[in-house]
Order: sequence, then structure tokens, then C-alpha cells
Amino acid sequence: MKKTFSERPAQLFGFTALLLTLSLIMYAVAKHFMGFGAAQNLTFIWGLAGGCCFLGSFVFNYFSTNAIGSSYLTLPASAFEKWLCGIIVAGIFYPVIFLTFFRAMDLFFVAMYHNDLDPAGPFYKQMYESVYLFSFHGIVAMKVYNISLFLTGCMLTGSLYFNKVSFIKTGLVICVVLVGAYGLNWFFARILFGDINNAEPFRNVVIPVGKEEGSIDLPETASKIATMALQYIIPLVLWIVSFIRLREKEF
Repeated sequence: MKKTFSERPAQLFGFTALLLTLSLIMYAVAKHFMGFGAAQNLTFIWGLAGGCCFLGSFVFNYFSTNAIGSSYLTLPASAFEKWLCGIIVAGIFYPVIFLTFFRAMDLFFVAMYHNDLDPAGPFYKQMYESVYLFSFHGIVAMKVYNISLFLTGCMLTGSLYFNKVSFIKTGLVICVVLVGAYGLNWFFARILFGDINNAEPFRNVVIPVGKEEGSIDLPETASKIATMALQYIIPLVLWIVSFIRLREKEF
């Protein structure tokens, strides 16, 4: 941790400050054009998932040159300690800072909106209750947590497999895998059901029924297994693979 913070403080703290600043700008602009709900959701998705993704690619970026990589690998610390340092920075350090900043920012904008309302207005109560603080336990937040775990795991692993411009290369791999999964799912759905309107992997197939649409959903048991795998098992595997790859680097 000392090496990480002492050798690259400008990049680490500067990058975090940049992400928070962009989150503030995004919240303010989206609130003005799309309303509070969209602003809260977009900012939370960008700030948490995007920030963890960027930092996940950054924390193991010691291997862009042989000199820096050798210095890091010969550091008198175990592979687990080095891996844990990256996990703390990308998976604990930044999320805690962002969630604290987001709550303060959200509280400020919501309070400012409530204070600007006219208590004597006929729609005061309705307008007051229409804007509220973003819930960290809501559906959107829970989905963003899962996305953050997945993307961070991808970037941690990718930064150890791709020594240079790992963020771009890992992002391209993620896009290829997602597009490939969707295309493969669509291909088999067309074979099984003929004409289809949509085929979302691990969820359902939407087929035309006359002028209407019908949905063929994944069976409940299979849906639970797929959800568990996508939300928890795959991200956990990616985080573990990053540790295994770091150990291989040491050899």
C-alpha cells in the first residue's frame, strides 16, 4: 500500500478527483435536462461502475515497462498481499469515497430543490415527494453493485494479461464476449422459434404472435442459477483469476 500511494499519488488521487468531478457535472447537467431520477441513476452507474472499472485497470498497471514490473514483482511482499492491495484500492477505497461523495451531492441537490418550492403552492406536497434521495438498497443500486463487481474483476484480470493499454484491450474483449453471447443466443433462438423480436441471453425470447408479442422466459430454477452465476460466481472467478495470474507473473 505504501508503494502504491507513495509512487503514484498524483495518478491515484488525481484520477479519483477527476471521476468525482465528472460525476458532479453529469448529475447537474442530467438533472437540468432529464430530471432527478435519470440524473441519480446515470451518475450512480457512471461514478461507481465506471470508476471501479477504471481504477481496477489502473492498480495493477505496473507492467507497462520491464523496469517498473521487475521492481513491483521483487517487492518483499507475498502475491496475496500485492493482490489484496489492488482489491482494497479498487474494491474498497474508491467505492467508499464515491458513495460518501454521491450521498453528499445528492443530499445537496435534493435539499436545494425542496427549499426552492413554495409551501403555499397547490402542488407543493406532490412536487416535494416526487424528488427524494437515491436509495443505496434499491433495484438500480443493486444492479450497479453487480456490474461493478463484474467489470472490476475483468479489469483486474485484464491488466495482468495485457501489459500495455490494458483498459482498451480488456474493454474490447468484454465487448466481443457480450456481442458474441447475444449473437449466439439469437442464432439458436431463431433455429428453435423461427421469427423472433428479441432474445436476451439467460432471460427470455420475445416472439411475434399476430400483432402482439409473446415472451418465453427461462424456467425459474434455471433463471436463479443463471442469475447467481452472472451476479456472484463469474465476478468471484475473475477476482480469483487475477490473483492466480499475479502469482504466475512472479515466476
